[in-house]
Order: sequence, then C-alpha cells, then structure tokens
Amino acid sequence: MAPYGEWFIMIVAAIVLLLLAYRWLYRWLHTAQTMSRIKLGKGGRIKEDDPNVNLLTKNGYVVISGRHTIPIAIELDDIVLDKATNVYVDYVAEKKGRMYIVKYERERHPMEWSNNEMRDRLLLYSLLVPDMSGIIYINYREGTLRKIAFHFVE
Repeated sequence: MAPYGEWFIMIVAAIVLLLLAYRWLYRWLHTAQTMSRIKLGKGGRIKEDDPNVNLLTKNGYVVISGRHTIPIAIELDDIVLDKATNVYVDYVAEKKGRMYIVKYERERHPMEWSNNEMRDRLLLYSLLVPDMSGIIYINYREGTLRKIAFHFVE
C-alpha cells in the first residue's frame, strides 16, 4: 500500500466516527426528556365481555393491553406535593401496525367535539406518549369510534 494510504483510511474512519458521535449527541440534546422516559408497561387485564373491546375488535383493532396508570408528581413553588396525580389510559390498541391510545367516553363527562375541548382533554395523551399514532375515542352507547391525531403547525 502507498505510504500515505493507511493514514488516509484512518483519517476517513475518524471523520466518520466524529460525524456519528455528533449526530448522536445532537439527537440526545434535542430530544425532550419525557420522550424517553414515558413507557407504557404491561397494563391491566382486558375483560372479555367489555363492550369497548368488542367495538374495537369489530372495527379491526387488536387490543394490546388494558388500563394503564401514569403517576405524575406535581411541584408547586419548588415544593413537591405529597400526593401524585394519575393519568389513565384505558387501552392500547393496534391496527395495521399502528399503535393507538384508547379512551372511552364516561357518562358523566361526554365529549363536545370542538377544537378546544379535544385539545383540553386529549392533547395530554399525545404529548405523554408521542410514539403513538393517535387516540381512539369510543362512545360504545352510540357505537362510534373517533380517531384523533394532533399535529403541530409551523
């Protein structure tokens, strides 16, 4: 090999390694902290006779897991409050390789399908678990499923 051939290969390899290290560091610095921390675990048990599960199955979804509880500590004026609050995900479902958070309508709190209402009640789930493709909202009394996805506009 030429006298400078080995040096050339070493310099090219070093440049490639530096570029990979820069890319990894850039991603690590620009990824939100919660994106890597919130992982949904196994979830609760799925009931066989649940009308919500039946409606999802009838519409081609596969229910992956039951109810998930995500505890959230609250800090007020630099003091962490004694009690944590919980955010609940009713189900996680999958269809055509895409994962969805599933929420079902409660009798006491029906959904008004306005932009503000959807933002106030559902955006939280998209921000907590950004890997999901969206949120499925079920009203089993009416037999309806609504798929909601939030996209940031520049």
